[in-house]
Amino acid sequence: MTMESMSFADWLPVIFIGLMGLAVLIYAVLDGYDLGVGILLPMDASDESQRDTMIASIGPFWDANETWLVLGVGLLLIAFPSAHSMVLMNLYIPTAIMLIGLIMRGVAFDFRAKAAVDHKLTWDRTFKIGSLLTSLTQGYMLGQYVMGFESSWSAQLFSALSAIGVTAAYSYIGAAWLILKTEGKLQRRAVHWTRLAGRAAFVGVVAVSVVNPLVNPGVFDRWFTFPLVMFALLVPMLCFLAFTANEILLRRLPKVDDRHCWIPFVNVLLVFLLCFTGLAFSFYPEIVPGKLDIWQAASATESLQFILVGAAIVVPTILAYTVFSYRVFRGKATELRYH
Repeated sequence: MTMESMSFADWLPVIFIGLMGLAVLIYAVLDGYDLGVGILLPMDASDESQRDTMIASIGPFWDANETWLVLGVGLLLIAFPSAHSMVLMNLYIPTAIMLIGLIMRGVAFDFRAKAAVDHKLTWDRTFKIGSLLTSLTQGYMLGQYVMGFESSWSAQLFSALSAIGVTAAYSYIGAAWLILKTEGKLQRRAVHWTRLAGRAAFVGVVAVSVVNPLVNPGVFDRWFTFPLVMFALLVPMLCFLAFTANEILLRRLPKVDDRHCWIPFVNVLLVFLLCFTGLAFSFYPEIVPGKLDIWQAASATESLQFILVGAAIVVPTILAYTVFSYRVFRGKATELRYH
């Protein structure tokens, strides 16, 4: 199917996969950094003040960030119902575990402010465990998706690798967020965390990038067929440059007057965007690798036309709210207070 021969009905699934991809990318960035902050919470009793500041840095945002997950899953359900059924059928157990992790985070966030002082550390540990559980299951689900939901040992090992890689990536962007939002001793600690997490994330990205083409012949052909290879290789090259630029910059942070504190987060954001671009390039137009493409999985044209009207209202509204909330709560994090 060529672009010239595509009708509006043919374009509708493309529009919806684009909207779904946008929702997933924004979720990975926004909820990724607050999951990363949760993973990085120090558990020593003497670190209570730093934990409070770290929680405060995500306090105004973390719950709203998950809106993008709801939007992405909702678009999958209503625009590609057969793909939604196939994905959830294969990922039912890890999805349930992920939801347990999200519940643990939500409960711990509220109860840590109301519990007795002696119990506060317990709720902080619950928040950390919930964040780690959520990150690992999301990475595992990504690995299973890339492997076409195979149950072989190689698929399970790849999914385990993906789980560790996604957790490292969330820690990377979470630490970079803390450089942006904190100062003093905690900021210096965040610089150290960012360097360590960045190296782990780099290893994970390289490992997944090598394994994925080897286990998926179609992906290998797409990446290494001339002339596409000339464009495709720009993605890993730019990704490598972003990792390298961050490693060099982090050796010089923090600077006087907090200059350049925003650059590490932007570089990690670029890494996320490039990795997502590489994933989309590997599998588009398939929505379930090796099983369904977007036109096979799409709802009826009439349904998509009706849904598009709602999406044209809902997506810009959520975007506007997200931009507004981040503008209102810009600046350094202060101690989180509950009234």
